[in-house]
Amino acid sequence: MGVLVVLYLKAGQTKSKKTLAKPNIRNIVVVDGVRTPFLQSGTSYKDLMPHDLARAALTAALGAGFSDKIPSHTVTMACISANQAITTGVGLIASGQCDVVIAGGVELMSDVPIRHSRKMRKMMLDLSKAKTLGQRLSLISKFRLNFLSPELPAVAEFSTSETMGHSADRLAAAFAVSRLEQDEYALRSHSLAKKAQDEGLLSDVIPFKVPGKDTVTKDNGIRPSSLEQMAKLKPAFIKPYGTVTAANSSFLTDGASAMLIMAEEKALAMGYKPKAYLRDFVYVSQDPKDQLLLGPSYATPKVLEKAGLTMNDIDAYEFHEAFSGQILANFKAMDSDWFAQNYMGRKTKVSF
Repeated sequence: MGVLVVLYLKAGQTKSKKTLAKPNIRNIVVVDGVRTPFLQSGTSYKDLMPHDLARAALTAALGAGFSDKIPSHTVTMACISANQAITTGVGLIASGQCDVVIAGGVELMSDVPIRHSRKMRKMMLDLSKAKTLGQRLSLISKFRLNFLSPELPAVAEFSTSETMGHSADRLAAAFAVSRLEQDEYALRSHSLAKKAQDEGLLSDVIPFKVPGKDTVTKDNGIRPSSLEQMAKLKPAFIKPYGTVTAANSSFLTDGASAMLIMAEEKALAMGYKPKAYLRDFVYVSQDPKDQLLLGPSYATPKVLEKAGLTMNDIDAYEFHEAFSGQILANFKAMDSDWFAQNYMGRKTKVSF
C-alpha cells in the first residue's frame, strides 16, 4: 500500500529555495490545486456511473476541453496512484519533456467494478474464440448456475488477504497504541477539520453538481464526536479485542482532485505565483504482512536526507493514511532507538 509524506519547511527557513534546489535541475512548482468535496461513499455521488467521475485520463482530459494533442495516461497503483501521478509529472518536467503537467485523481467507492467469476470469464473468452456451432454448444453445455456468482470487491492485500483495517489493528497492538490514544487522535483530527471548514480555510474545494441532485459544496465526513460516544463502538476488524473502530478510521470516500504543476520559469512567464516548490520524493516498499503500514517511518528520514534537511527544519508533516492507530504506531516507531537500530539500519531514532 502507498504512503504519502509531505514536508513543509518552517516559516523563515534559513535554507533558501536555491540551496534546496538541485544543480542543473529545474525548479518545479505547484501553481494550483482543486478538489471536489470528499464524501462518504453512498451519500451523493453514488448515482454517477463510473464514466461520469472515474473516467480514464484521456477521456477525462477531452471531456474537460483539453486538446486531443495533449498526451495522457492513467496510473493505477492502489493507495499511491495520486502520488505516482504527481511524481511522474515532476520527472517529466525535471527532464525537460514537459513544462506543464496536470495530475488528477478520482475515487468512487460507491460504484466499484464487480467482475464475473473466473469460471464465467473463462467461458465467455472461450466462446469468443469458438469457430463452429458445435464448439459453442460444447462450451455452453458446461455452464453451471454458480458461474453467475460475482467476485465481490475486497480492500485487501493480495499476498496476505488482510484488509488494511486488520493490518492497522495488528500494528497498533505491536506498538502498544491504546484504544483511547486512537480515539483521542481521531477526535483531534475531526475537530481541526471542522474548525478549518467553518473558518473557510478549505479553499481548494470546488462545488460539484450531482446530476438530479443538489450541488455538493463541502466534505460530509467531518464529524467531531465525543470520547464517550466513540468508546461505545465495537471493534471493526479484529473482534472482540481489536482497537480499530469506525470512529478512529477514515471512511470509504468518493471524490476527485487535480493539481497544476509547472517549471518555475514557465509559471512566472505566464504570470502565475507559485504556491509551493516540489523538491524531492522517495518511494519505499516493506514486508506486506508486518510492515505494510509503516511506510512513513522509513520514507521520512530518507526524503529528508535526500533534501539535506533534518527533522528540526520542518514546520509540518503530512502523513496520509487511513487509521489513527497506524499513524500513532509510526510516531512510536520513529521515536524508538531500538526500532531504528533493528529495522532501519540507523544508529538513532528519527523522532520529532
